[in-house]
Amino acid sequence: GCIEQINRLFRKNFYSDQPLLDDEGRLRVDDWELKPEVQQEVAELWNQINTENLHELTDLEGYKEEFLRLFGFGINGVDYDAEVDLTQYTIAFPTTEAIKTAV
Repeated sequence: GCIEQINRLFRKNFYSDQPLLDDEGRLRVDDWELKPEVQQEVAELWNQINTENLHELTDLEGYKEEFLRLFGFGINGVDYDAEVDLTQYTIAFPTTEAIKTAV
C-alpha cells in the first residue's frame, strides 16, 4: 500500500548506504510493481475489467480507504468539520538513528 511504499522509500533509500537506484540514477519504489510477472497479471485483468465487475476484480474500495487514512481522513469517529487550534501542535521529525532502531 501507500504507507508501505513510503516506509520502503525511507528505509531502502534515504537511510541506506546503498539506495535502490534505476539505470538513470533515480530513486524508485515501483520496482515490485514493474516486475514482468506482475505486469502480465495486471495486463490480463485490465482487459477484463468493466463497470459491472470493477468491484469484483479490484479492491477499489480498499484502495480508497487506505489512501484516505494515509492522510488522516476516512477514520470513524473523527469530526472533520470540528474547529482545531493548530498552534497547540508541534512537528517532530525522527532522527536517522531512531529510524534505524525501529527497522
